[in-house]
Amino acid sequence: MTAVRRILSLTGSNVEDYLQMIITNDIKRVDKGLLYAALLTPQGKYIADFFLLRRGEEILLDVSESVADNLIKTLNMYKLRSDVSITHSTLNMQRGTGAAPTDAFQDPRHPALGWRTYSPDPHNDDNSDWDAIRVAHLIPEANIELTSETYILEAGFEKLSGVDFEKGCYVGQEVTARMKHKTELRKGLERVAIDAHIPIGTEIFTNDRSVGTIYTQSNGRAIAFLRFDRARGHMTAGAATIRRLNETPDPIPLP
Repeated sequence: MTAVRRILSLTGSNVEDYLQMIITNDIKRVDKGLLYAALLTPQGKYIADFFLLRRGEEILLDVSESVADNLIKTLNMYKLRSDVSITHSTLNMQRGTGAAPTDAFQDPRHPALGWRTYSPDPHNDDNSDWDAIRVAHLIPEANIELTSETYILEAGFEKLSGVDFEKGCYVGQEVTARMKHKTELRKGLERVAIDAHIPIGTEIFTNDRSVGTIYTQSNGRAIAFLRFDRARGHMTAGAATIRRLNETPDPIPLP
């Protein structure tokens, strides 16, 4: 499945300070390649996740089309009188898991996600099975696993290099830091075994008690959001039987 992305161009003398105050990652790391980050509500809930990349005097922002409008609205709200301009870029995203072009950058979330690059060429990817890769490595996607009710640590953003706990304050930082220092998360995304394909968003039950939700599915595995203390024993979701796995991803051959 080809991801529909919107590429924004952020320019101005205050752009780095502006981003540093609102995103979950440290903007200083953008000079090292692609930077993965998110923008949260003051209550610590997800608005959008995106990639940032320095390109000359501008910073490119690569975001899912499904959350782009809300992201732009929020970015403009925080801009106030800062010298920051947010426009649509003429560049397009290309990605793949095969041989990378010389101007490509490694996807910072996981090596299996391959490379991304940006050029005037049409938006394109190499037809890798992205759902299989995401399920195998527990990678959430905007408007599927990531919703307006998501707390990013429950979605695995720490393992995905999407949050920095040393950078200081940003919008939603207090809630995120508090969750980080809890003894353990009580709910979150986890890979499960599934024996039938069912609609995304189907509730998972055990003993007639709701314990989670099924999302992306591939090769008999799925990404699920689970209440860890309740998700035990025989579980069902619609016509499917669900079984929890250990934390080590099963090897899934990449295309």
